[in-house]
Amino acid sequence: MSLIHIAWRNFCHRALSSFLTTFSLALGVGLVVLVLSIYGVISEAFTRNASVGYNLVVGPKGSPLQLTLNSVFYLSQPIENLPYTEYMEFLPKDERASMVSRFGGDPKLAERDGKYAPYIAGGFAIPLALGDYFGEFRVVGTTPEFFTKLKHGPNVDEDFTFSQGRAFSNFSPENSYFEAVLGARVAKEMNVAVGEKFYPTHGDPSGQGHEQGFTIVGILDPTGTPNDRAAFVNLEGFYLMDGHAKPIERDPEEDVLDEAVDAEASNEEPPVTESESDSPTAAAPESTQNNGIRLVQTEASVSDSDPVTNEDPGSDKEHRPLSIPEREVTSILIRNGNIMFAPGMQNAINEGIRAQAAAPIGEINKLMNLIVGPLLTALLAITGITCAVAAVGILVSIYNSMNDRRRDIAIMRALGARRTTVTSIIIFESFQVALIGTIAGWLLAHTAIVLYSGKIEDQTGVQVGFFTTSNYEILVLPLVLGLALIAALLPAWAAYRTDVGSNLSA
Repeated sequence: MSLIHIAWRNFCHRALSSFLTTFSLALGVGLVVLVLSIYGVISEAFTRNASVGYNLVVGPKGSPLQLTLNSVFYLSQPIENLPYTEYMEFLPKDERASMVSRFGGDPKLAERDGKYAPYIAGGFAIPLALGDYFGEFRVVGTTPEFFTKLKHGPNVDEDFTFSQGRAFSNFSPENSYFEAVLGARVAKEMNVAVGEKFYPTHGDPSGQGHEQGFTIVGILDPTGTPNDRAAFVNLEGFYLMDGHAKPIERDPEEDVLDEAVDAEASNEEPPVTESESDSPTAAAPESTQNNGIRLVQTEASVSDSDPVTNEDPGSDKEHRPLSIPEREVTSILIRNGNIMFAPGMQNAINEGIRAQAAAPIGEINKLMNLIVGPLLTALLAITGITCAVAAVGILVSIYNSMNDRRRDIAIMRALGARRTTVTSIIIFESFQVALIGTIAGWLLAHTAIVLYSGKIEDQTGVQVGFFTTSNYEILVLPLVLGLALIAALLPAWAAYRTDVGSNLSA
C-alpha cells in the first residue's frame, strides 16, 4: 500500500473533520481567486476601453484623470466647457471657413488654419458635449464622424455596426437636427427601439426633462466599450435644447435693433427711444450692426440669403443652428495623423491657459497604480489571512488526531516503518487537504463568475467564462501547498517522536 493511499485512508477515516477543514480552506482559496479575477476584469476593461481609436482627449484645465473618466468612460462630471473656437483650432482653414459661413461668427476665424491643425493632418478631432441623461445613461452630443472615424475592438480596428437602423446625420428632412443613436446596453435596459423618441433630462438622471425629444434612428451592436452605455445625439440638436446655448454679452444698442427687426417682421411700428431719435444710425440695417454674427436665433433674424450647405439645407425654419459664440464643447477626441506629433501637440496645449490634453491610456495606468493596485493589495492581504486561518485549521485538525493515532503509528513502526515514512504520511495528508481545498475553491469562484457573467459583461463589456483566468491564479496552488507544508510540520514532528514501546503497551 502506497503512502498516498494510507494518507487518503486517514483522510476518509476522519470524514467530518477533514470535510470541515477542507471546506474552510476552499472558502479562503475561492476568495483569493475571486479577488484576482475581479482585478483582471477591471484591468482589462479599463485598459481596453482606454484604447478606442484616439490617443488624446482635450478639455478644460483641471484634473486629467477626471477628464479621461468623463470623456472616455462617461463617468464623473464635466470639469467645465471650452469655447467652440477652441475646437476650431484643430481644423484646417477650409473647414473653419465653412463653419463661419454656416453658423455665423468672426470672419477672421476663416482666414487661417487652426493652431493645432498641422498636428492632426490625416487624423481627426471630434467634439463631445455632455450634461444630459437618458435614464441613468449619459447623453453625448457629437457629430456623425464619431461613427465613421472612430474604431474599437481589441486591436482598435473594428468599425461601428448597427443591430438596427443607421447613424444619425447632420440634418434630415424627417427629424431635423434631432436624431439619436443608442448604445446596446442603453437600448436593452431602457426598452426602446428605432423610431421611438426619448426626452433627455438636464444635468442629472432625475433632473428636469427637456421638451425637445430625439428620434432614435440607430442602435449599435455591442462593442465591449463604454459606448454601450451612452446615448449619442446630433450635436446641433444638443445645442438647440433649452439651457445649452452659451449666454452672450450683448450691447444695449443691439437689443434695441433686435426689437426693431421683430417689430418689422410683425408689421408693427418699431419702438423709438430718445437716443434713437437723435441717432443717425438708428435706422441702419441689421447687416451693418451685427458684424456678421447671428445672435438671435429666430426665423425673423435669418434672411433667405443665409448660406447653407448640403448637410444643413436649412429647411427647418423653426430651428436654426446656434452661432459660433453661443457654442461650447465639453471635450475633444483627438487622433494624430502621425503619432509622433502627439507629445508636441500635448505640450503645446498644456502650456496654454485654457485647455489641457490628456493621454487616456496613461491616465488609466495611473489610476490602476494609485488606486486599484493598492486596493487589490489590501484585498489580497485580507484573503491571504483567510487562507492562513484555514492552514491553522489543517494544523489543529491533524494535530488533534495524533492522540487517536499514536497506537497506529507505533504499530507501523513496529512493523518496520521508518520515522521518515510516518512523517511523510502526515505531510501527504496535509497536502491532500490543501489540493482538494484549492481545486474546490477555484471551482466555487469560477462558478460564481459564470453566474454573474451577464452582469459583468453589461457593466464592463468584458466577456467572461468558466475558464477565464487571471495571470496570477496560477500562483494560488503553490502558495496553498506551502501553507499546508508549514501546517503539517508540527503534527509530523509529533508523529516522528512517537515512542513505540509506550504506545504499544497502552
